[in-house]
Amino acid sequence: MRRVTLVSQALFGILLAAGVAFAAPPHTVTLAVENMTCGTCPIVVKKALERVPGVSATSVDFDKKTATVTYDPDKATSAKLTQATTEAGFPSKLVAKP
Repeated sequence: MRRVTLVSQALFGILLAAGVAFAAPPHTVTLAVENMTCGTCPIVVKKALERVPGVSATSVDFDKKTATVTYDPDKATSAKLTQATTEAGFPSKLVAKP
């Protein structure tokens, strides 16, 4: 019985490691965000982006009217990001994808 447990644990470890090895690297994009007119607007944009599954980091620059977003491409897309800001009242467009 102990041997079966050890084999099971080894197999689980290999599968877990393989899953991590095949995960896509995070993507970072910059969005041009419209309609930001006050200090509260970046907070609303940031919260809308953070609600998108797969988003791991957001930074909104009020002066430049941009949002920089890092996300897991297996869970989110740039289209979902622009949709989220648009639905919050702040239409956006993809301007940079390093």
